Formats: sequence, C-alpha cells, structure tokens
Amino acid sequence: MTERVILTTSSHLEGYRVTDHLDIVSAECVFGMNVLKDMFAGFRDFFGGRNRSSQDALREARVACLDELRREAASMGANAVIGIDLDYSEISGGGKSMLFLVATGTAVKVSRA
Repeated sequence: MTERVILTTSSHLEGYRVTDHLDIVSAECVFGMNVLKDMFAGFRDFFGGRNRSSQDALREARVACLDELRREAASMGANAVIGIDLDYSEISGGGKSMLFLVATGTAVKVSRA
C-alpha cells in the first residue's frame, strides 16, 4: 500500500485535487559512514573527482527516508505527501562520521481531478 503514496516537492499534484490535509509528516534517518568510505572520501577530496561511495550513501539515505515518509503517511490514511523538503547534515566527531537526513512534508488525501 505504501508504494501507492505519491510523493512530491510541489505544493500540488497535476491532475489531482487535495481533498483533505491530514498532518505534517517527517522521517529521520542517520547513516554511519564506515572508516574505508571516509578514507576514500579523503583521497577524493585531496585528488579531486566524484566520490562514488558518498554518492551511494546519499542515495541510500534518500530512498530509505522517503520510504519511511511513505509509511508514516500511509499509516494515517494519506495517499500523497506534498511539499516535501529534504535536509542533509553531517555529524562528525571522535573519528566517526554520520549522515543525517530529515524529510518533511504534508500528508494529504487526493483524488483525480
């Protein structure tokens, strides 16, 4: 059922009409970047170029967080989340680096216009 929850960063969905605004929904995901990823990221920072492992971690975090947002919206009866905002942060210290991602939006019920 959660795969039927439509997600958009827009405040409206073309071809749909919002019939009910339910609530604000959010999902928070924290991912640890392991030592090898951190080490290779350091090499990439020094020598230049794209960092595939960091890109993959960002993609994985985004997919997981949006899936969690879908589940939360579906649990309250929504079939769409509009106005989605993604905020990325890095938390580091003590030799550890973590990626923190928060996704927020408005859970709504929509019907075909």
